Amino acid sequence: MARPVTLFTGQWADLTLDVMAEKAKSFGYDGLELACWGDHFEVDKALSDDGYLKTRQDILEKHGLQCFAISTHLVGQCVADAIIDERHKAILPPHLWGDGDPDGVRQRCAEELKNTARAAAAFGKSVVNGFTGSPVWHMLYPFPPTSQEMIDRGYAEFAARWTPILDVFEQEGVRFALECHPAEIAYDIYTAGRTLDALKGHKAFGFNFDPSHFVHQLFDPVEFILSYPDRIFHVHVKDSKVKLSGRNSILGSHLGFGHVHRGWDFVSPGHGDVDLEGIVRALNRVNYQGPLSVEWEDSGMDREHGAREACEFVRKNDFTPSAVAFDAAFAES
Repeated sequence: MARPVTLFTGQWADLTLDVMAEKAKSFGYDGLELACWGDHFEVDKALSDDGYLKTRQDILEKHGLQCFAISTHLVGQCVADAIIDERHKAILPPHLWGDGDPDGVRQRCAEELKNTARAAAAFGKSVVNGFTGSPVWHMLYPFPPTSQEMIDRGYAEFAARWTPILDVFEQEGVRFALECHPAEIAYDIYTAGRTLDALKGHKAFGFNFDPSHFVHQLFDPVEFILSYPDRIFHVHVKDSKVKLSGRNSILGSHLGFGHVHRGWDFVSPGHGDVDLEGIVRALNRVNYQGPLSVEWEDSGMDREHGAREACEFVRKNDFTPSAVAFDAAFAES
């Protein structure tokens, strides 16, 4: 049986949930992955307003849609970042930014993550996707000289900030799925392993697999699935295209997304370097049965055209694994 195909609402937060749901259904999706920004899923209302969660469910049911996960990327980013500045202010609501004191921001965002676990449980959802921030990302390039002891301290700080959050997730029966991504504590296979080690294999922590962040780092997304088969809690379908010209670099050159001279860019699923069929085969191998959630980002394409086409592309490339050997019919009866 093919997996449900859902659409992440994070890039559609300018629309109300009702409008977004109507569009997603018309595009052919089975459900939505609800972002915790815009009006799509508001954590404070979920915990303070007895009728709020019913309004979310009523909208989904009205349009014949399901929800398998909610996502808190923006708040999660601010829990463990070493540097808190105007970039974070731009993605946080005023009550979490407060006076902007970095440690106060981190503490308020950590409490919001705990509340997000409680809200997800109350909504009957067992997966929350998001970012974590990183105490070590600013030390990616080891100059000025950066020792492994400094990196170790950063991972220990991350674990100290996130373990109490994950304990609440575990108590609520909800799992947190980090979308491995540049600027996060885990961005590739080896840093994912180091993160799991720092957390002592916390049962509530795993990954929202998103291959678009891997192909432009030039490693095989399939290898990530095979490395952490029991930690793939959710899957994004997103694509990116490497466009190295001999004049640019994989680092992006401080050029905005969509700029013609960038060394790579996000593109609509099926238009980049992600091998979705290979990923589906790997997901079948590890028995992932959750949704395939399109996160649509393409600066050069109309989003409604892209979202509709992406849904069709995912359905075309998802398939159920064979239950028999292909040559079984050769055997004598």
